[in-house]
Amino acid sequence: MNIRRAKRKDLNRINDLLLQVCMVHHKGRPDLFQFGAKKYSNEELIEILEDEKRPVFVAVDENDYVLGYAFCMFQQHKDNAVLTDIKTLYIDDLCVDERKRGKHIGRTLYDAVLAFAKEQGCYNVTLNVWSLNENAMKFYQACGMVPQKIGMETLL
Repeated sequence: MNIRRAKRKDLNRINDLLLQVCMVHHKGRPDLFQFGAKKYSNEELIEILEDEKRPVFVAVDENDYVLGYAFCMFQQHKDNAVLTDIKTLYIDDLCVDERKRGKHIGRTLYDAVLAFAKEQGCYNVTLNVWSLNENAMKFYQACGMVPQKIGMETLL
C-alpha cells in the first residue's frame, strides 16, 4: 500500500467512497443526511485537488487502486481576538472502502496526514466526527485523538 496525493484520475473511486460516507451518515441520521447524496460535485472535487491549501491523500494498492482517502485543509486564526495564531491541519473527511476495513489502511492514512502536518509546521491535527459514527470515534481514539469540543443539539 502507498499513500500519495490524490489526482484527477482518482475521481471515480473518490466519488464511490464519498457515497459510502454519505450512507453511514444517512443510516444514522436520515433526518439530516439525504439518501444517495455526496459531499462534492466533480467540479468541486477538481477544484479541491488543485488547491494546495486543501491537500487530499489517497491510500492505493499495488495496482494504484484507491482504497481510502483523507481530505484535509489548513486552518489558521490570524489576528483573532481570542484564539492563538496556530497552524492546524483539519481532516475534513477520512474514509476507507467498507470492503477493506480492518487492514490498517485508515491508520496508515492517518499517520501519513500526521507526518505531513508536522512537515508543514502545524501545531495540531483536528477533525469532527458525528456521534452516530461510533466506529469512527473508536478509530480516532485508538489513533490517540481526544475530544477538543463537543457539538450538542435539541430536536424541536
